[in-house]
Amino acid sequence: MAQITLKGNPVNTIGSLPEVGSIAPDFKLTTGDLQDVTLADYAGKKKILNIVPSLDTGTCAASAKTFDKRAHTLKNTVVITVSMDLPFAQQRFCQAEGVGNVVTLSAFRSPNFGRDYGVQMTDGPLEGLLSRAVVVLDEDNRVVYTEQVPEIAQEPDYDTAVSKL
Repeated sequence: MAQITLKGNPVNTIGSLPEVGSIAPDFKLTTGDLQDVTLADYAGKKKILNIVPSLDTGTCAASAKTFDKRAHTLKNTVVITVSMDLPFAQQRFCQAEGVGNVVTLSAFRSPNFGRDYGVQMTDGPLEGLLSRAVVVLDEDNRVVYTEQVPEIAQEPDYDTAVSKL
């Protein structure tokens, strides 16, 4: 379990991020057209998992937009923003904000994702949502970098995440 904060107030997660050097847990997440995808759908690519509570918040939106700006310059890499938002809301966000270089995937029907990646918040006002975290995977789904952002209202360290590719 990790302890993070929301505006200085303690919040706990269900576990810890996958360990650097380990193989990332597989997932089944939902696309905007309600299709399920797994890690195998991104085989042979490096992956940045930008995990956020909800794209309806300013910090989550900033995170998605910042990674979106960087995504088009990253070779053989897919940037995936994961939240519990419904796929329809994710699509509306991307259209409204001009976000088109990242893939948005919803964990709304995949409770295992939050548990397997250790990011489901277990208490506090956002209980049940995913904490803000970044997990970087190589082409073989080996974890090369993780960041559990300690304060939910804080953005992740984009430069370090991208440098680990």
